[in-house]
Amino acid sequence: MRKVLMFNMISLDGYFEGPSQEIDWHMVDEEFNQYAAQQFNSIDTLLFGRTTYLLMAGYWPTPLALKDDPLIAKLMNETAKIVFSRTLEHTDWQKTTLNRGDAVEEVRKLKQLPGKDMMIFGSGKLVSSLAPFGLIDELRLMVAPLVLGKGNPLFMGIKDRLHYKRMDVKNFRSGNVLVTYEPEIGKIK
Repeated sequence: MRKVLMFNMISLDGYFEGPSQEIDWHMVDEEFNQYAAQQFNSIDTLLFGRTTYLLMAGYWPTPLALKDDPLIAKLMNETAKIVFSRTLEHTDWQKTTLNRGDAVEEVRKLKQLPGKDMMIFGSGKLVSSLAPFGLIDELRLMVAPLVLGKGNPLFMGIKDRLHYKRMDVKNFRSGNVLVTYEPEIGKIK
């Protein structure tokens, strides 16, 4: 069965983006990019909510992205993408499928299909809709050593406790710390 992996950078105070969706505080360097590229070895599909999809589609196919970060741009552009949205009219980014169905049911079906694992970047609302049902098999949280003070929390609107078990911790020279978790069996719906 395919897994759903989630990778997000978060601040020390738990925000994955600033109040206006800004991510200018992300501490990205060569070591970070090497890790980001390595993640593509085990996946064949990216999953996005509408907001993150629009931000990513507005950057990765551009000449600026291709010039500044050619490897990650190539991987982002060439990997299959599914965007979950009931309001998006169309998709322009190559290799993107628009899915208007219920994300929980659709991801359950996708996990049963053959293929490599799937990855969620950003997409806080999608993460918050899937996590309570145990549909995210691995949380990869890159904790940046700063406090934003305000922003959008990654797990917004979750009403019940979700229990996770730490799998791994990796320190980066930048001060970022990658903490990997998996859901505790029996403690998620």
